[in-house]
Amino acid sequence: MTQPFVPNRTGRDHRLDVIRGLALLDIFINHVPGNPLERYTSRNFGFSDAAEAFVLMSGIAVALAYSGGFFKRDHLKAIGRILRRARTLYLVHIAIMSLALVIVGTGLYVFGAETIAKNVNFTRFQTDTIKALIGVPLLGYQLGYFNILPLYVVLLFAAIGYLYVGVRSVWAMMAIAFGIWCFAHLTEINFPNWPGKWGWFFNPLGWQLVFAFGLAFGLSVKTGRAFVPFSRVLYALAWAFVIWSGYWVKMEMGAVPGLAALPDLFADTNKGALAFLRLVHVLALAYVIVHTRFIGWLLSTVVFRPVAMVGRNGLAVFASGSVLAIFLQVLFEAWPVGDAVKVAVIVTGLAAQFLIAFYFDRRKKAARAAPARASGGQAPARITARHPSEVATS
Repeated sequence: MTQPFVPNRTGRDHRLDVIRGLALLDIFINHVPGNPLERYTSRNFGFSDAAEAFVLMSGIAVALAYSGGFFKRDHLKAIGRILRRARTLYLVHIAIMSLALVIVGTGLYVFGAETIAKNVNFTRFQTDTIKALIGVPLLGYQLGYFNILPLYVVLLFAAIGYLYVGVRSVWAMMAIAFGIWCFAHLTEINFPNWPGKWGWFFNPLGWQLVFAFGLAFGLSVKTGRAFVPFSRVLYALAWAFVIWSGYWVKMEMGAVPGLAALPDLFADTNKGALAFLRLVHVLALAYVIVHTRFIGWLLSTVVFRPVAMVGRNGLAVFASGSVLAIFLQVLFEAWPVGDAVKVAVIVTGLAAQFLIAFYFDRRKKAARAAPARASGGQAPARITARHPSEVATS
């Protein structure tokens, strides 16, 4: 139970699926602002939230899924697989972004839902329609709450270079990632949000660092080495930071004393470029989870199997959850309801996420069983269990 959350030769580590599933459910709740369940999501108990955890896990999964080709020097095949995955994420983003524009536009023009239109940057679509239409496929124009998949697409492209370096030297890869992160914070450079005068909400130049940490963890598993060996001192410090972070955020104590005296690189607490405290928190939290036996045992129990199913079907759940969440935002503005009704609707939405995961899980199992049926009940030798990290950036 003190081993990292990775699959073994005989199957997959469902604890990683559970954490991914919890992050997806957390994201869905947070994507419907103003509902009472928001108070109980991870962002209220520490500096980081589900986004940092999800990007970290995506890095781990990408390394597990695609680094083999880099180790074998079969770069073209590995790069081809990464690019195909990036293409899938890109097409899914375009699809759900288009649906979101229809939903928000309908809410605005039919039901007068102006607040949501302003909050998610739909007004830019009204004032610069042609530029916005061009910006959608270029990933420059992004609605609020629909800016995660563009980040993942960019990170997958970055993974090609990072894995090329990382299979030779993990520390060289991390040095490059840290340098880019520092550069992004010190210069405030960002990808352009076009049309608009600001950058991406999730600045890829900052967020690539937590993704690189995930790659490093995954590469260490592939090589049988510990990227960060267990240390009682480090374990105690990680627990202390996680507890202190939760207390600080829960008490709404604002800026952390002493940070103002530090260079801007460390004083920044902005989520956009991945603030220093957010990075340290998600790494400390990961260290605690990996090395606490009770947590590992708890996540392995039957109680969390439905959540693991959600994690296994991350892309389908995230895409459908994003569309459902923006619909609920419009719904709650057009027809204001009390907290009890909001909770009931959100819980129904969460149930829908499980049903979607169940549907896609059954499809995957049927697809895996088809070769076995065709061969008289015995699968061909070359067919192996699908690697869990095939849903890496879901």
